[in-house]
Amino acid sequence: MRTIVHIATFALVAATPALGQQSGDVFADGPANAKVHAASGFVCPGKIGLFERDAVGERDPSLNTDFCAYSALEGVYGTITLLPLKGTYDPKNALTPDFVEQEDIGGKRIGEGTAKFGGATVYSRTYETTNLEDLHYRTLFAASAVGNWAVQVTMEYASPRDDAVEQEFMNAVYAGALKKLASK
Repeated sequence: MRTIVHIATFALVAATPALGQQSGDVFADGPANAKVHAASGFVCPGKIGLFERDAVGERDPSLNTDFCAYSALEGVYGTITLLPLKGTYDPKNALTPDFVEQEDIGGKRIGEGTAKFGGATVYSRTYETTNLEDLHYRTLFAASAVGNWAVQVTMEYASPRDDAVEQEFMNAVYAGALKKLASK
């Protein structure tokens, strides 16, 4: 199972331009090993709970999207994508290409709706990619408009083992987004 998860993660990393690169133009050094997104002020801390930041950079320069990538033990991954907004934002529509890709590799939708994370109302959809014994390997796609920015999160984790870690990460991301982006 880990091989499937790692192959999917490798495919995601390979398809994301500049994932392993640090970008001095997009992010600046902040206190306590943080990276500060130059355009928005969003802070990507060096650690979020058990997660350690692996990389920051440009995700899609043509759309002005940037990212912070995190990983934790046991193959748990989280990626934050920041997208400047120029009008209304429809999270479900924005995430549709990710949904199509997930379904194309066999992911089965197991949940969808809105929830509160870190004080923000966030749209999310969860897919189950496989299960092994008592673990259910899932991918969560979440998005919300915060101020003039869309904050999108993609997480890969195993439920129920990583449920608390997933909640902690999501709450930290959206609480940080509200703190830095809501007034912009």
